[in-house]
Amino acid sequence: MTTSEPAQVSTLAELLDRRWTCRQFHPDQVPHTDIERLLELAQQTPSWCNTQPWQVIVTEGAATDSFRTELLSHIQAGGEAQPDFPFPAEYTGIYRDRRRACGLQLYDSVGIGKGDPRTLTQALRNFEFFDAPHVALITTEADLGVYGAVDCGLYTSTFLMAAQSLGIAAAPQAALASYGPFVHNYFGIPESRRVLLGISFGYADLDHPINSFRTARETVPNVVTWQRD
Repeated sequence: MTTSEPAQVSTLAELLDRRWTCRQFHPDQVPHTDIERLLELAQQTPSWCNTQPWQVIVTEGAATDSFRTELLSHIQAGGEAQPDFPFPAEYTGIYRDRRRACGLQLYDSVGIGKGDPRTLTQALRNFEFFDAPHVALITTEADLGVYGAVDCGLYTSTFLMAAQSLGIAAAPQAALASYGPFVHNYFGIPESRRVLLGISFGYADLDHPINSFRTARETVPNVVTWQRD
């Protein structure tokens, strides 16, 4: 931090730098009052015309375990993946490279090499919520289209920063939205809403090797084009 930089900038920079995606949680519940505070902070998210299109389902206690068990059973029984929003059709170029690098780091951290049958087991950990004691499912109003989804993306970012500020680890997971019909039916989500993603959260198991790696970020010159004249 420079001498002229406000203290709040340093605080924000620290939160952004320290936030990471947790992939193994302790089973301990987050106190309900802390979850309420997290949600209060996330509610300050800006949105298009202040529409605030997000609706959030948060699980605690036995509700998390029931959802985990039923979702995994649905998948193992051959349930078809059918997300409310289309997943990327293809990853090419730098996007493929970044995705691949992240995947290699993840599997290397737990000693899983290319072609290892444990790859599938690890992939299924997404649907076990990495043993997290809580899940937040974020939905948007279908009629608000892409901009409603963008606003919910902003909400997700604020949620993650708020969690970090409270010492709560989190994992944003598009995977939890991949079985849209099941999630709609399980939680009674109306067809007028679209499931965007889930966020597993709780306290990180920092002794687990899968939580040892951190992904890289591009430098500003690689993503910004300046127009001055």
